[in-house]
Amino acid sequence: MSKLTDYPFEVRPLTEAEGGGYLISFPDFAECISDGESVEEAIENGRDALKATIAALKAKKLPIPSPNSGGIASGKFVARVPKTVHAQLAARAKAEGVSLNALVLTFLAQGLGRP
Repeated sequence: MSKLTDYPFEVRPLTEAEGGGYLISFPDFAECISDGESVEEAIENGRDALKATIAALKAKKLPIPSPNSGGIASGKFVARVPKTVHAQLAARAKAEGVSLNALVLTFLAQGLGRP
């Protein structure tokens, strides 16, 4: 069993439009965020939110990600793009003789620095 302190987190300042203060998120748990007026308060509130998230996953008998696992990802997501971008991608895929999915996957991999 991992300790709460084993899970990495990210803290960022919130803009005035977002209400100010600081937001904490946990890369291993996409659904777990919290905030606070100070960095310290955000971290303290974040630990409480993480504890509650793990308890909820356990109660539902769902898997609990390991620290630094990046969370549980299915490998599938949906992205909405402007119609013009969709048309350009579809035309490019057709010109290259590949599926739209294969083309977009290639562009994402290249953008992440993978050949």
